[in-house]
Amino acid sequence: MNKPGQAANGGQRPIDIVKGGMVRRHRAERRFKIYGLSAIVLSLAFLSFLLISIVSQGYSAFQQTYIKLEINFDQNVLSGNLATANYQALVKKALYKLFPDVKGRGDKRHLAKLVSPGASFDLRKMVLADRHIIGTTREVWLPANDDVDMAVKGHYRRDVAESERRLTDKQLAWIDVLEHRQRLEKRFNVTFFTAGDSREPEQAGILGAAMGSFYTLIVTLVLSFPIGVAAAIYLEEFAPTNKWTDLIEVNINNLAAVPSIVFGLLGLAVFLNFFGLPRSAPLVGGLVLTLMTLPTIIIASRAALKSVPPSIREAALGIGSSKMQMVLNHVLPLAMPGMLTGTIIGMAQALGETAPLLMIGMVAFIVDIPAGFTDPATVLPVQIYLWADSPERAFVERTSAAIMVLLAFLIAMNLVAILLRKRFERRW
Repeated sequence: MNKPGQAANGGQRPIDIVKGGMVRRHRAERRFKIYGLSAIVLSLAFLSFLLISIVSQGYSAFQQTYIKLEINFDQNVLSGNLATANYQALVKKALYKLFPDVKGRGDKRHLAKLVSPGASFDLRKMVLADRHIIGTTREVWLPANDDVDMAVKGHYRRDVAESERRLTDKQLAWIDVLEHRQRLEKRFNVTFFTAGDSREPEQAGILGAAMGSFYTLIVTLVLSFPIGVAAAIYLEEFAPTNKWTDLIEVNINNLAAVPSIVFGLLGLAVFLNFFGLPRSAPLVGGLVLTLMTLPTIIIASRAALKSVPPSIREAALGIGSSKMQMVLNHVLPLAMPGMLTGTIIGMAQALGETAPLLMIGMVAFIVDIPAGFTDPATVLPVQIYLWADSPERAFVERTSAAIMVLLAFLIAMNLVAILLRKRFERRW
């Protein structure tokens, strides 16, 4: 016979079996914690690497190199129509005056390339704003060419053969002379935030894309929020439980997982081909993004309605409120913070979308700033896509800078969602 407290299986006591099982469970828990902590650390490491890579490549885009030239606003050059005068000739004369030893035609052409082609537009704005400067000589800071900008910022290799560089040895020597004479200066790149797209990197900006995103999101918000909230209220509070509502719920959940490019194809077929709406317009982009964000808003709004305790509904009905009054006056205000949070998250998702907008033509090269919902426009993600496909090194930093601006908008929108939830959330 076994002694008291001794197990029949190998003489091991039950208390030892329990302790052994607890030791194994504790080991499994420690391993699980280590795995989870390792996954978090690895995710943060990849995220940090991504952010550091973007910032390191893009922060320099917020500065632009300028060249100080003594511009003689010659009356002979500006004697005709001031809007179409040859302002580039004024820039060339100022450069030739700085470097009188440059005689050859090819050398003069290379010297003129040190200054951005957009400098002539800056001079035209100055003359049109103040015509009294005609006939005077003034020192003017003009934007440098993108290659000069890259060389000044240290993104340009000088230790390679001249045939492998975009700048010649003479141009690099002229840049050194300008730096020695303190005629080169890096300034805050206002153009990046106040201009539209351009073929020249030093003239390219994000304002056109930002305004396109703004108009597109306005259309999306105006349409998706009321429609999504109304659909959620009907499905959660008024719709009967039958196979039709079950089918609608399944379709809504499925639509939330549909690839975004499918909505772009739908917008191309319906809004452009069938209804004939203007191509590459924020109005069409907003309609497409509305279709894409509606499932997200409906699902989030229904979850917010479900979080309201049944006692609120019962109390409202008990004091004589109709079902409509109960929903509008009691349930909806309590669920609104969750609805707003879901809407902002859906809008943030729409802000970062590219594929559906490419299908409706918002990938076009747009220089002008859109002034309305039907003007041709592009959006920030598409602008980033276009710049990323450009071969110039200056567009690489502007691509990263535009990504930084887009991430800032997304972080701000998610921060607003968190603040709204913390400010109005109620716990029962």
